[in-house]
Amino acid sequence: MSDEKDLGQQGGEDTLKGKMKEASGKVQSKFGQVTGNTETEARGDAKQVEGKAQSTLGNAERKTDHALDPDKNA
Repeated sequence: MSDEKDLGQQGGEDTLKGKMKEASGKVQSKFGQVTGNTETEARGDAKQVEGKAQSTLGNAERKTDHALDPDKNA
């Protein structure tokens, strides 16, 4: 068995990691708001955007994998 991940598996991982990063960014941003630390708030906002992008990429990878081989996931 190969250690390489197919596009669908990689997409699933990217989606999950992106959602986790997005949630972490929300917490960090809120912490920055509560403490009045604008730098922490900005870092949290940036992490949310990064997580959303990673999640979107993961969804696209999964859809592409399914479109290329629809029988694999059936």
